[in-house]
Formats: sequence, C-alpha cells, structure tokens
Amino acid sequence: MSEVTTTPSRAVWPRWVRLSHRWISVAFVLSVIATSIALAQAEPIMWMSYVPLFPLLLLFLTGTYLFALPYFARWHSRGRAAD
Repeated sequence: MSEVTTTPSRAVWPRWVRLSHRWISVAFVLSVIATSIALAQAEPIMWMSYVPLFPLLLLFLTGTYLFALPYFARWHSRGRAAD
C-alpha cells in the first residue's frame, strides 16, 4: 500500500526559498527607491529610512540558507556514504 504524505519533499523546500528570495529582492529594491524619494523631499520623512530593513533581514536569512545549502547537502551525503 502506498503512503500519501502531505508534507513537501526536501527538493521543494530550497525551490520555495529561492523563489521567495527573488521576490523579497524586488520588494527590497522598491523600498529603497521609495525611501530615496521620501528622503529627498524638502521635509524628509525620517521613519522611511527604516522601511528597507525588514526586507533586508529576510534577504539575509534566505541568502544565508541558499549559500549554505550545497555545504549541508555535501555533508549529508558524506554521512550517508559512511553508513
């Protein structure tokens, strides 16, 4: 009897993170443009300088994961070969 799982496979997770990373980068660029426009006004809106920080944090987290992914895969496959 085949078992039906509702959780995504391991191959889907990096693809989802990579796609999210791309869309977050679009949001980051738009927030930097909006911040630049807001700060260039005669009376700048100072709180706008904090707007790009949240997408930047998300880019850091997803980028770090994507950077480390090949190293984790190599480490995981090396452990499997030892079994």
